[in-house]
Amino acid sequence: MKPVKMVIAALALATLSFSVMAATLVDVAPANQQKIGVISACSSSNSLSSLQRELENKAKAAGASAYRIIGASGNNRMCGTAEIYH
Repeated sequence: MKPVKMVIAALALATLSFSVMAATLVDVAPANQQKIGVISACSSSNSLSSLQRELENKAKAAGASAYRIIGASGNNRMCGTAEIYH
């Protein structure tokens, strides 16, 4: 049950939009962009916002203009996966 709550929380977090990001967090695959890969990361804490920052940094390093969190879970550390788009 806990992983389901974490995924729901991650999806809720993924719906937020931040205009200062190099790679924009999106809640659905952008229609005008092509998927260029999948990234994964683990945060140093048990916080979704920390995981989101880790995924954003990896997306930026990969040259993505947008990313979409597709999964998150964890007990002591949060780990997640995101699709990246360009």
